[in-house]
Amino acid sequence: MENKWAEWIVEADIPRMQQAMENGSLSSEELVQAYMDRIRKVDGLLRSILELNPDAPGIAKALDKERREQGSRGTLHGIPVLLKDNIGTADSLHTSAGSIALADHYAVEDSFVAAKLRRAGAVLLGKTNMTEWANAMSSSMWAGYSSRGGLTLNPYGPGEFFVGGSSSGSAVAIAANLAAAAVGTETAGSIVCPASQNFIVGLKPTVGLVSRSGIIPFARSQDTAGPMTRTVTDAAILLGALAGEDERDEATMADGRRALADYSPFLDRSFLKTARIGVPRFYYQELEGDEERLAIIEQAIATLREAGATVIDPVSLPCEQQEWGNVMGYELKSHLNDYLSGLDESLPVHSLKDVIAFNEAHAEQALKYGQDGLIRCEATSGTLTEQNYLDAKAQNKEHARSQGIDYVLKEHSLDALLLPGCWDGSDIAGKAGYPLIAVPAGYSREGATSPGGYPTKGPFGVIFSGAAYSEPALIAIAFGFEQASRHRFPPALD
Repeated sequence: MENKWAEWIVEADIPRMQQAMENGSLSSEELVQAYMDRIRKVDGLLRSILELNPDAPGIAKALDKERREQGSRGTLHGIPVLLKDNIGTADSLHTSAGSIALADHYAVEDSFVAAKLRRAGAVLLGKTNMTEWANAMSSSMWAGYSSRGGLTLNPYGPGEFFVGGSSSGSAVAIAANLAAAAVGTETAGSIVCPASQNFIVGLKPTVGLVSRSGIIPFARSQDTAGPMTRTVTDAAILLGALAGEDERDEATMADGRRALADYSPFLDRSFLKTARIGVPRFYYQELEGDEERLAIIEQAIATLREAGATVIDPVSLPCEQQEWGNVMGYELKSHLNDYLSGLDESLPVHSLKDVIAFNEAHAEQALKYGQDGLIRCEATSGTLTEQNYLDAKAQNKEHARSQGIDYVLKEHSLDALLLPGCWDGSDIAGKAGYPLIAVPAGYSREGATSPGGYPTKGPFGVIFSGAAYSEPALIAIAFGFEQASRHRFPPALD
């Protein structure tokens, strides 16, 4: 018998779910069951979710009882949330970064992110598939693939459309209405790019706004976790729950850090009437020859102007011709070794060297795409003392900030930059450690082939970029654009 909420949950947002639970017409237990039923119905094709939390129905039932007897904890009370498989949870779920080398790994304590969600009353529904080791493993690995979960497929065109990576499972699950919200991670484009490709909202916070403790790392100078949702409203709600100081993550204790417990006051579409937005055309080169996606961008600019925004087109960044140094390749070994060295002795890997050896010993399952990326990282010292690394880190920050985003925002008195929802524009924000938000902008029906070799047919988003801790302005701009355009529609899966 089909759950009576099976149709209702499709495209339902967090405020609607909360309202239904508050008036007693819906329980968290029913909501969790409806999502679990839908996952079992449609995710066999998509492979977005690695595993469900067997404790989720019981947790939801306990939260329903708490609501009746003590009242609600807040907007996330009883709301089912999925986590990317590199985010640690001290429960019945594994934490593996998609690798079979960590297929038996259970985190001994919650990551800061998981703990914050539990305190807010969220139900941790399960773990999502991801590009293995956050896309650090192989230069030829297809986005969304892991040895543990296989290849995640785009719900708008399974096997046909590009899925984006590495938070691909989180993006697909939310696009397909398999949970209320999800948390992804980004080092360079891994939240906003799959969000763009799957018609959802992806918010990559300023590095330091959300703690990384308990998350399997890639490069801590750029890593962050962030919301992946169907609406800007839900992203703002989730961001408020995730943000917080953590003594285990020095970035969250930095001078000048500006974090809020509630970002919903910035859901103000009137902000666009005074917003100034720049269009850095240098970062649109990936769209050359793709007339449909270029037309989507032009329509987005027209929508912003119609809503009252001042759009400066084009603007230039002094760093546009800069040759960027390799930081992530050095940091992975050091940071991953730190994480793996603390795992239980029963596990087969405790260093990057162990991971490479394990993959070689299990090549048939583990090395479908090879591991040249991991091998290159292992060739570094792992001490982060190489002069090339130190120079690259300093230069990247300088060029991305004072000769990049900060420069152009100040030069034209801008609130944000408008970027296409693909890779080129997200990388500079990654190097700067600055925030991004992706919003659905249009649908390409014919498509082309990108310079990276992936098909461009299907959903496409725009990305708004800003200075450090400019999340309030980015949320306001994204919300205004979303409300003025309303491009998202659900995939046809039923």
